[in-house]
Amino acid sequence: MNLKTLSAVAAVLALAGLTGAAAANAVPGTVSGNGGNRIGVLRANGDAYVKEGGLGARWVKGSGGIKQVVLSGKRIGVLTGDGTAWVKEGGLGARWVRESDDVKQIALAGNRIGVLKDNGDAYVKEGGLRASWVHESVKVKELELSGNRIGVVTGDGAVWVKEGGLSARWVKESGNVIGLDLAGNRIGVLTSDGVAWVKEGGLGAKWVREHNDGIQLELSGNRIGVLTDRGDAYVKEGGLGARWVHEYTHTIQIALSGKRIGVLKGDGEARVKGGGLGATWVLEARSVTELALS
Repeated sequence: MNLKTLSAVAAVLALAGLTGAAAANAVPGTVSGNGGNRIGVLRANGDAYVKEGGLGARWVKGSGGIKQVVLSGKRIGVLTGDGTAWVKEGGLGARWVRESDDVKQIALAGNRIGVLKDNGDAYVKEGGLRASWVHESVKVKELELSGNRIGVVTGDGAVWVKEGGLSARWVKESGNVIGLDLAGNRIGVLTSDGVAWVKEGGLGAKWVREHNDGIQLELSGNRIGVLTDRGDAYVKEGGLGARWVHEYTHTIQIALSGKRIGVLKGDGEARVKGGGLGATWVLEARSVTELALS
């Protein structure tokens, strides 16, 4: 992601009389996936639900008292209101494993788990759910994982990304950033002036200006999604210079995964489509404050 914060988006739409569900308890973190078939929602009452399979599959309640839900492959991660990070692996009914305390953000990608602590320390582990943590960085305000890449936004607005092992060298990518997203060999940033930039290839690749007036940026495969400060969701597919397609209005969050696009409306309705950019929307749930795709 990221948003200026979901609460900021809700505040923007509230001025237009559009917002319904309270998004203020949501925390930063990527909500887009890598082509999986799971959908997760966080309800206004703090309950997290996940479904697997088609868009009409049955919801399974994952946990309660939740403020963030993250999906990646066969893993589900949740962050509880007391700052405890839990992850399960396997079926939707698998057993939760307690991963860390004093956490304000959790991130998943493949066999990696990342946590951002309340004090700004970022840790990542690789392998099983009980693998050892590796301290990655300090003074972090956002942590992102994708494949063998790790990215952080530090408190001064700088973006750093490393590629390879957990102890690889950091490369400074950009400054003046409020949001970061990683997907495959793409890196996306949202600057404080609302401009979305994406680069493709190595860590030293050239930035391409993608969109203005952005408050959220999401990447998945060869798709890029942006949410504007007017609540309009746009997605493009293909190269970095592909044409934008307007997907939805009155939106407070957008999520991407493979051929799926998800939007969370200001009234708390979560909708997902699968297939082309012009596919039909399916209503997934109501009273939602966060939507996540695997």
